[in-house]
Amino acid sequence: MAGNFKLHAPYPPAGDQPAAIKALSRSLREGMRHQTLLGVTGSGKTFTAANVIAQNDKPTLVLAHNKTLAAQLAQEYREFFPENAVHYFVSYYDYYQPEAYIAHSDTYIEKEAMINAEIDRLRHAATQALLTRKDVIIVASVSAIYGLGSPEEYEKVHVKIQKGAEENRAALIRKLVGIYFERTTADLEPGQLRAIGNALEFMPVNERALYRVSFDGERVAHLEQLDPVTRAKVAEPDSVFVFPAKHFVTSEEERERALADIRAELDEQLAKFKREEKPLEAERLKRRTLHDIALIRELGYTNGIENYSRHFDGRKAGEPPYTLLDYFKRCDRDFLTVIDESHVTIGQLGGMFAGDRSRKDVLVEYGFRLPSARDNRPLTFEEFEERVGQTIYTSATPGTYEREHSEQIVEQIIRPTGLVDPELAVRGIVEKDGYKGQVQDFIDEAETAIKNGARALATTLTKQMAEDLSAFLKKRGMKAEYLHSDVKTIDRIDILTKFRKGEFDILVGVNLLREGLDLPEVELVGILDADKEGFLRSETSLIQTIGRAARNVSGRVILYADVMTGSLEKAIGETNRRRELQLAYNKEHGITPKTIHKEIKDIAESMRSEHQKTVDELLVLDKLAYKDDPEAFIEAKRAEMAEAVERLDFETAALIRDEIYELEGSGSAKKKPRRRRALSS
Repeated sequence: MAGNFKLHAPYPPAGDQPAAIKALSRSLREGMRHQTLLGVTGSGKTFTAANVIAQNDKPTLVLAHNKTLAAQLAQEYREFFPENAVHYFVSYYDYYQPEAYIAHSDTYIEKEAMINAEIDRLRHAATQALLTRKDVIIVASVSAIYGLGSPEEYEKVHVKIQKGAEENRAALIRKLVGIYFERTTADLEPGQLRAIGNALEFMPVNERALYRVSFDGERVAHLEQLDPVTRAKVAEPDSVFVFPAKHFVTSEEERERALADIRAELDEQLAKFKREEKPLEAERLKRRTLHDIALIRELGYTNGIENYSRHFDGRKAGEPPYTLLDYFKRCDRDFLTVIDESHVTIGQLGGMFAGDRSRKDVLVEYGFRLPSARDNRPLTFEEFEERVGQTIYTSATPGTYEREHSEQIVEQIIRPTGLVDPELAVRGIVEKDGYKGQVQDFIDEAETAIKNGARALATTLTKQMAEDLSAFLKKRGMKAEYLHSDVKTIDRIDILTKFRKGEFDILVGVNLLREGLDLPEVELVGILDADKEGFLRSETSLIQTIGRAARNVSGRVILYADVMTGSLEKAIGETNRRRELQLAYNKEHGITPKTIHKEIKDIAESMRSEHQKTVDELLVLDKLAYKDDPEAFIEAKRAEMAEAVERLDFETAALIRDEIYELEGSGSAKKKPRRRRALSS
């Protein structure tokens, strides 16, 4: 019987892959709980995992330790499973400053967050797929263990719109507002609706589509799916299921119960502060909580509402929150988990709870939050272990946890391409004539690689060092950029795509340049300060960084060090061992290594809105006319925008509006940020 997953394999398994696929799949069928795939960089761990997923035929969670790697993995799995539901689930914050209190300086830091609407859409698409399909692969970051809202409530309150069904416009509007859709008279964004004449238009939160519902009295006469930009008809479905615009869903009855529970907890905590003679903390907590209760009752929301999530979910004190894992369990309790680059991801999963708890304890102690705020938290590692079933850990350097828990470790050392681990050189220990220091030496070597049409990576110990080195290289006339965790998610992916395309030649970074990044164009890796023992220069980190040059036949790595550390010795020894194994395999099978040639795709493209893509296209077409007479061109565009508003064509008006912003901003010394304003007639 055919399975749910249809693997599109561009090539058959080779090298160590067939044996690894067979061993892992057999053990899954036998019920083995923990396995590790020890695969060197470039050996095709993702392809092996894809084959195992296809044979296992169960919904699969793939966990990665950062958003950039998760995006790359999601793209690869989409290529392997184009007929199945492959989704991307990461934190939707472009910027996040958690609420905190610093007691010794009496400093309160209010929560600040900037939500990326497109990533929020992708999160909804992921959870809705889990509630409606079985052939689902979700590639997620560690945000998978953070609170998400009850899957039962989320699924229960969906709205079904059926062509020919008895329904009037006012009733349907009330239903959509009841599942957190917002009314607007402007251009539609995900999770919004608007009434136009005898029709209703809305945009779901999980897809880039516009739906128009036309009524004939008390009946749904027409149901159309439209392109959100051109408004061209895409389809005429007979029905559509509309899920809530927010993951946290609470009925009015449950909300009143939750507010009563919050008030009871407030009274209890105020009594505690009174016994402890803390009048300031009591007054602070009372004012804040009563203000939040009033806002929730009137508006259904208050800033920081997630701190009351335990009451809204009906959980007891200390009980874990609902997370993405609960959506998986609702889809199939026997789902598979693949933890990519497990030596890093496991540590992240284990460290989230403690940091969150210490911050919440201070807020509770000083009266900024009720004790129940502690239950708005990530899962503990033990809770995570309880919620996942069969697990495969993949890494070139498995950590202690994987080695101790795995019932089987499958090695995948041989690369099907025949590529050998890069040649290593250590410089700086014994200074040679003409050696000018690590930075100048790296520049000289990078220039050689660039002349060959290749790229170069440089890894530093700090973000500031990465930025400074990038700026220094630019002053020297070299095309360089930096990459680290402060760079926004989509910008990171853009930078990597441009790097692969050759828009610049040198990428400087910290630990983001280690695990999992697939950059076959890289010929040279320079590891600066390789002798500074620590997390970034441990044996594991060094082996992972060395692996960035393992996808290019001319790959080489220079380790800059003044002393030979234990980590350096071990990393060099392991790399040389793997070189010898691959060289022997190549000789036995008559393989001539070749650089991997992988199509360059813009991973971020799927995260950009169709709206912005259209604006960018208009800019290309109109920039020449704008340069001829900027004032006249802008005046004409404003008139065009006004006409579109008058005929209620808000999408066109919004496109023209944002094109005007871009054109006006391009003429200034510093480009203006993109803004979103409501249009009104």
